[in-house]
This record gives sequence, C-alpha cells and structure tokens, in this order.
Amino acid sequence: MALSMRFNVKSVFRFVYKSNSHGRLFKAGKATGTTSLPKAQVFSGIQPTGVPHLGNYLGALESWVALQDKYSTVMYSIVDLHSITQPQDPQMLRDNIQDMAASLLACGIDPTRSILFQQSQVSEHAELSWILGCLTSMPRLRHLPQWKMKSKQKNEGSVGLYTYPVLQAADILLYKSTHVPVGEDQIQHLELAQDLARIFNNQYGEFFPEPRALLSDTRKVKSLRDPSSKMSKSDPQKLATVFLTDTPDDIVLKIRRAVTDFTSEVTYEPESRPGVSNLVSMHAAVSGQSVEEVVRLAEGMDTGQYKNVVAEAIVQKLQPIRLEIQRLRADRGYLESLLAKGAEKACSLAAPVMTEVRKLVGFY
Repeated sequence: MALSMRFNVKSVFRFVYKSNSHGRLFKAGKATGTTSLPKAQVFSGIQPTGVPHLGNYLGALESWVALQDKYSTVMYSIVDLHSITQPQDPQMLRDNIQDMAASLLACGIDPTRSILFQQSQVSEHAELSWILGCLTSMPRLRHLPQWKMKSKQKNEGSVGLYTYPVLQAADILLYKSTHVPVGEDQIQHLELAQDLARIFNNQYGEFFPEPRALLSDTRKVKSLRDPSSKMSKSDPQKLATVFLTDTPDDIVLKIRRAVTDFTSEVTYEPESRPGVSNLVSMHAAVSGQSVEEVVRLAEGMDTGQYKNVVAEAIVQKLQPIRLEIQRLRADRGYLESLLAKGAEKACSLAAPVMTEVRKLVGFY
C-alpha cells in the first residue's frame, strides 16, 4: 500500500568508492547525475525507542528514503531484540514499535519499494546470531565501543549487551546484504560483520558477501542546549531535542531557546561558534541548501532574527510528517498488518539462507 503523502527527497546519493583494511566503504554525497548503481541488497535497522528526533531524520531516515530509489532490494528493520539489552516496560515497548513504524512510514519509507519489518518476528536473526557468536572471540567484543560506553554507564552490562554486535552482524548477513547505511559511530560494528563473513567463509566455504558501509555526508545535529553533544532522545533537558511530533509552537520555542553566543552575526564556525553553526547546519539540511547559501541569506540578521527563520524552515519540513504520524498512530490495525506482511517477506528471504547455513555448519 502506497503512502497517501509524497515527500520530495532533495538529497539523492552518489557513492564514492574507498578502500580500507576491513573491507569496502562508500561515502554518500549529493548526486550530480542519475547513473544507476549495480544490483545490491541494502539492510539497516533502528531501535524502537520512541518517535525519532530531527537528528535521526536528517542523519539517517531521509537517506533511507532516497535509497529506496537506488537499489533493487532495501530492507529496514525495527530491531526490538536489540532494544531489550536495556530494561523495557513491555507495554511501552509495544507502543514504541508502533510509533517507530508510523514514523518511518510518515518520513517516506514505502512498503511497496522496501521491506519494513519487526526483527523479533523473524526467528532466523537469533539463530544466525548464535552461530556467528560461536565464531567470535570475547576480546574482539570487549573492545567494541558499544560495550565500553554502556557497561561503563551501568557499571556492569548484560550478556545481551556484550553480544549485541554479533546480533547486529547476523541482522546484516542473514539477507546477504551488500550495503549498510550506518553512522560513523557504527563503523567498528560493521567491521565485525565483515570479519565474521570472512571467518565463516574461510571455515565453511564462500557464502556471505562482505557488506559495505554507506556513509551520509549530512552533518550531525547537535543538542540545542549543549552543542558539544549530539541531539538525543534521552536528553534530560526538554528543550534540547526537536522531535518529529513536536507542534509548530514547540519547535519555535526550542529554537528560540537554543544556546548560541554573544555575537549577533550569523556565521558557520563549528569550532568557535558551535551553537550558531548547529542552527546553520539544521537550516541547510531541512531547506536543501548549502551552508554557504543559508549564511548568505542570513546576512544582516542577528541570531535572534535568524532563529525565527530556522524555526519556520523546520516547521515546514516536519509539519506534514507530524500530521502523517498522527494519522497512522490512530490505525494500529494497519500498522500491525503492515509489519506482519513485512515479516513474511523478510522470512521468505531469510529461510533459504538459514537452510544453507545449517547445511554448511553440519546440522543436517
């Protein structure tokens, strides 16, 4: 079923080849042409931690929408198995899965052009994760950033958190994915997937392709209250984060209260003026203009006046998404049906891969 709303994606991607010692890496930038890319399989996942914020949208989801037109098979998973590495209220988790599905659809993920599904509904993810875990050493996992950061925050971590990157690798390899859109902070985890593909292939014969990273050149959106850190759903300061469901009044208030500095001129200097530069980055991203263009447009304005311009640009970008999320949230039956159909499609791809994996490993 196609969405009732259409979104113009201004940032179509060009992928530039880079090589490194861990596999292949692609950098995504704005396209200057429409040259088609080779047939490939794209996979990415997002945790159901509530409605996404502006940073999620500009840094990942907008790119996901564009990828639907660039590749023959595109799969997006709501990775609920990953989310339970931290304690979850069961009803809140159910609601968050629905909210994430509604948000992805409202942003432009189209189930007629991609497969959207709930990870836990495809049991092969967990099965392949166990097999790959048996090929992974504990020191290899111990040095990954996810474990270092979260176990330090909690003073201890669960086995699930420790093996989280193995499940992430299984998510990718289960569909023989060739390309994975990721943030720079996830590159080491993707390198684990590449390593595990090589280890499996060396032990059992050539089977899994080594997945390549697709990196977006979109600048990270920073907290409105502390531009030294990135925008986050868990920020305790309510004015720090713009959510896709914020009303126009909410957005205006948050942008007006955004931390800047005592210089009135609008410039883009991320090191010396991070607050104003964050506003410039957001304005450029939501308007489809370059940083240089929006700085020129702001000539003669002080930061107070410029905040009104930024707020209006964000409102215009997010308003149709907000209204569509509201509409979809009200139809839980549709969301459940859509995720069920997506899981069926994902299972149809996962099942034959796992059949071959079981044969290669020696289960039958």
